Amino acid sequence: MGWEELAESLDDLETKEVYDGYFCSVKDAVVIIILGSLCGLQNFKQIHEWAITEHVRSFLEKEFGIKRIPCYWWLLSLIALVTPESLNLCMKNWVKRIVPGLAEKIEAEEKKSKKKTQLTVAIDGKEVRSTEKMDKYDSPLHIVSAQIGELGLTLAQEAVDGKSNEIPAVQKLIKSLEISGCIVVADALNCQIDTAQAVLDGHADYLLSAKDNQLSLKEDIKDYVTDEKLRSKMDTFTSKDCGHGRTEIRTAYTTDDVSWQPGGREWPGLKCIGAIQTHFESKNGTSEEWHFYISSRKLTAEELIHHARKEWSVETMHWLLDVHFREDSCRIQSRNAKQNMNMLRKFALNIVRIHKAATSSKSALNGIMFQCLMNPSKLCSVLHEN
Repeated sequence: MGWEELAESLDDLETKEVYDGYFCSVKDAVVIIILGSLCGLQNFKQIHEWAITEHVRSFLEKEFGIKRIPCYWWLLSLIALVTPESLNLCMKNWVKRIVPGLAEKIEAEEKKSKKKTQLTVAIDGKEVRSTEKMDKYDSPLHIVSAQIGELGLTLAQEAVDGKSNEIPAVQKLIKSLEISGCIVVADALNCQIDTAQAVLDGHADYLLSAKDNQLSLKEDIKDYVTDEKLRSKMDTFTSKDCGHGRTEIRTAYTTDDVSWQPGGREWPGLKCIGAIQTHFESKNGTSEEWHFYISSRKLTAEELIHHARKEWSVETMHWLLDVHFREDSCRIQSRNAKQNMNMLRKFALNIVRIHKAATSSKSALNGIMFQCLMNPSKLCSVLHEN
């Protein structure tokens, strides 16, 4: 689970033009960006200035064999030269190699708690807002990511122009992933029959949120759950979380009574409907909201809460890209460089999460990245520690 697996995966990088690696190889350029991002540096300029400092130059040559650091514009050109498709494949191959070992740790913990759950693959899209007013983009760049919720690891991504193209992009991404035995969760936009079928074709199960874009489905589930007689027969589970001056009480309901075809349409493999009622309490008062779901797996109410909450893992990653790395302020024009920087930051976040899982560290992600920036030996331990 160390750096070696990632370094080997990067050997499969491809470029859109022939490049002989003169002065600095494409792989070395990619490694520099990953390491700089792992140190929490927010943008290309910061990473380059970090890389050309004397002590970092010595560190990169000693630990990674990188003897030359290109100028800012040449480093940017090298990143733009990499095809996003090949970098995406590198990510998929790397994560595929390390997941079994991490999954074994989860299974060991489940044996202790006597609970067994499927891994959750959470899928969601994010608009790179800095592309909204760029002349090179007809519509803002939209990147759909797939993440293993329990591990917090990004598996792969698919880039499209505009949110309106997200639905086919999600279906394409699902078809490209090895998701057998997992449960795929997605937001209401992707509550589509074709998306559900794509998940089933991958020998996985789906858990999709039903909202106003599937109004009949949402209303049918809502009517079922709010009927006291029917709800009394549903499986029920309640969880409570307290923090930051707020209390959240979630109550989930599930049933496999779906023969009546909720929504009036035949959803492929449908075996379960459910709902989560969330009650919020804070000094500002109380509020309540409902979410409704369909699934191809007979979920218990406890499993529904578990998998539904894992959808937030990909949103947490998007938050880190926005807030920590300030991705929406990035002014790089090149589409390739834009997509590749997005992916390389996800490589860095994956590495930190693997380190946290391996060491049971309680430190925050940005805290670990700051330690890497201040201490090269910490950076090495994060990269190599199993």
